[in-house]
Amino acid sequence: MVSTSAHDLYRRWLDELWNGGPDAAARLVGADFVGHWPHRDVTGPDGLAAAVGETHAMFTDLSFTLDVGPIAEGDLVAARWTGRGRTAEGPTSFFGNDILRVRDGLFVEYWVATWAGT
Repeated sequence: MVSTSAHDLYRRWLDELWNGGPDAAARLVGADFVGHWPHRDVTGPDGLAAAVGETHAMFTDLSFTLDVGPIAEGDLVAARWTGRGRTAEGPTSFFGNDILRVRDGLFVEYWVATWAGT
């Protein structure tokens, strides 16, 4: 099922993909999806699923909460989130801002900025 609301689509992005698992990528992004991370780009649902899987592999008990938004205007959606997990060194948190472009009820482009917290 594809969401009809950009707000709902973003909530699914956080809940089903980042809090759920990489398999959700195929339901949330278009075939021509491009995700822009600070040091690389990923393409398509498979590339996104791999990136999500890599992130989850770095932590145990990883979860994301929505702090601000989502805010939608035109074909763009923006939000701020907090990630919390555990590494070998103990509990950690990090923060980020997402901007996503929506087309035909799916995300087709993604920009993320993240930074480490405490």
